Amino acid sequence: MISNVETILFDPIVGKIITTILGILVINGVIRFFRRLLSSRIENADARFGMRQAITFFGYLLTAVFLVAVFSDQFGSLTVAFGVAGAGIAFALQEVIASVAGWTALSLGQFYGVGDRVQLGGIKGDVIDIGVLRTTIMEIGEWVHGDQYNGRIVRVANSFVFKEAVYNYSGDFPFVWDEIAIPIRYESDHQLAREILEKAVMELTGDYTETARKTWNKMIAKYAVEQASVTPAVTIVANDNWVEYSIRYVVAYQKRRSTKNDLFTKILEAVARTEGRVSFASATFELVGAPQIQVAINTPG
Repeated sequence: MISNVETILFDPIVGKIITTILGILVINGVIRFFRRLLSSRIENADARFGMRQAITFFGYLLTAVFLVAVFSDQFGSLTVAFGVAGAGIAFALQEVIASVAGWTALSLGQFYGVGDRVQLGGIKGDVIDIGVLRTTIMEIGEWVHGDQYNGRIVRVANSFVFKEAVYNYSGDFPFVWDEIAIPIRYESDHQLAREILEKAVMELTGDYTETARKTWNKMIAKYAVEQASVTPAVTIVANDNWVEYSIRYVVAYQKRRSTKNDLFTKILEAVARTEGRVSFASATFELVGAPQIQVAINTPG
């Protein structure tokens, strides 16, 4: 009995397994120590997150090097076993492997980064973490109207980047074009209406114009896109019931809802000050004709 125990304890494979376990525990402890140390020393959130990700990646790399060093003399005899086992593991963990490949693509490519607002499939929100297997998103929308957080945290497998389109609202061009429609009655002073709308949109979004233009010029230098107008514009179209004014403007992606609220507020106040010269329209219906109806009333006697 004792000899069997001694044989197991002094077996080289057992020694390597014990060494591996102890080594991984030590590496994990060192990595955790440095992550906590740097997290308490770095105040900037983006820099802190990037440093934590770098330390975690270094920990994985160090673990891989350690395993190669421990089992280097065993690889020759284990090549066939590893090949057979690797094929089975690759089939069973194909989604995991695809997610790791997606993480590599995210690290080397420019799909999105932490802090970007993205839409992955039907999920839209801000990226708050990119792990080896999953991307964590603070969701916006759903039962909450507008681009506001709803409180749900969604984790999406990184393999998603190879399967469907990735929409980035804040990548190279952190602005979006937005548009609102204002119905004005035909009897209104239409020149005054245009002046009111142009003044309101310029006061609220004019500051974005120059910054957006410079950013768009960088887009032109990087991608095959044409020049686009980032200056606020007001256009009109006449329909059956009213004159519809469309206001198109560029706004920072995270301020889309608040800007629209401020814009409507300014327009309502300005129209109210015109004392009826400009008035909003609503759906109206005109009865152009009705068939004649003959009614016969029979009375007793």
